Amino acid sequence: MDALTLARLEFGLTTSMHFLFVALTLGMAPLIAFLQTAWVVRKNPLFERLTKFWGQIYIVNYGLGIISGLLLEFQFSLNWSGLTHFAGELFGAPMAMETLYAFFIESTFLGLWIFGWGRMPKVLHLLTFYVVAIAAIGSAYLIVVANGFLQNPVGFVQEGEVLRVVDIAAVFSNPAALLAVGHILPASFMVAGFFMAGVSAWHFRRGTGEVPFFRFSMRLGLVVGYVATFFTIGFGDASVLWVVNNQPTKLGAGAEQVVAQMVAEHGPGDYMAPTWVPLALSLMLAVAYVYVIGALVPIVMLGKGRIERRRFLLGIGVWTIPVPFVTVILGWTVREIGRQPWIIYDVLPTSEAVSNVSAGSILASLVIFTTLYVALVIIGYVLIARIARRGPESLVLGSVLGESEEPTAQLAGER
Repeated sequence: MDALTLARLEFGLTTSMHFLFVALTLGMAPLIAFLQTAWVVRKNPLFERLTKFWGQIYIVNYGLGIISGLLLEFQFSLNWSGLTHFAGELFGAPMAMETLYAFFIESTFLGLWIFGWGRMPKVLHLLTFYVVAIAAIGSAYLIVVANGFLQNPVGFVQEGEVLRVVDIAAVFSNPAALLAVGHILPASFMVAGFFMAGVSAWHFRRGTGEVPFFRFSMRLGLVVGYVATFFTIGFGDASVLWVVNNQPTKLGAGAEQVVAQMVAEHGPGDYMAPTWVPLALSLMLAVAYVYVIGALVPIVMLGKGRIERRRFLLGIGVWTIPVPFVTVILGWTVREIGRQPWIIYDVLPTSEAVSNVSAGSILASLVIFTTLYVALVIIGYVLIARIARRGPESLVLGSVLGESEEPTAQLAGER
């Protein structure tokens, strides 16, 4: 394979593995905020335990997502220097803002939330996680703004060999970005919701004694995942319609006329998206409708208090945990592959964005980065699976203060 093919393969693999962490983090943050709010308002210890249990999984996933995101940033300077030189002012600025935003706001307040258990007033402690949840959504928006410019370049002029911003409002209100945010957010809720329901199903299959704990987790996960699926489908359809109307070669609609125009403007080339892109869209839609229909059964049975005795349904819930993850990765792949052969649609061909380095150098980075990402994914999901299997009996989050004070109190009493 040549340098361009290797660079695209490397970016596709690393981005997909990074997005595994992103989807779960983005979807779980509002759910944990909801659980902690219920604890603060209702003062029910069950909600405190729910917050801590799912919060532990969130922390592990978030930390590994940060590491994988840092590694991903190196891709642009190593393999795609043509893009950063040509469009750094438009594409790079939102990426840089997201990095600063994530580290100085999201990570800071997550640290306050982790170490603030028992040390901060409950309401103030809750507000720190509200900042985390809002910051997570803000980070996703900034990333999609950068990607949206690649999909639908707006608000720029070309000066020589670089692009300059002339309308920052157009960049941040890009329809390609706003529709993508509307699609990605509910898709992440779908991932987190069905993940929560699947973990709960695993515990029910093994006869857990924490019935109220996992019944509420399953109810919350199923309802959130079910409702989010409708919004995912809706914004997905809206995105496809927008593409058909604005960038027909991505899906093949009106291809002859548009391809002829692009050949006249940019010279000979393959300006059609791969033929499997529409098939992948149909597959994603089919999976979404399966969830719409199939999730109704456990929701109804859960309302009647009978779901924990239906091992077959619980087994389906466990074994389908990876399906939403695979679906969102497929959606991201379709979004990126559908833009080819452009890295900035109708402005910069992908072949001109790759760095001027040898195929051997990119192959070496492909092997190194892919190995690191595979290790991160394995480590991450082994840790998450371990926490999930142990259940709420092995809570660590928020327990350090209590453990350190109890022996002191005992010694004081003995004296």
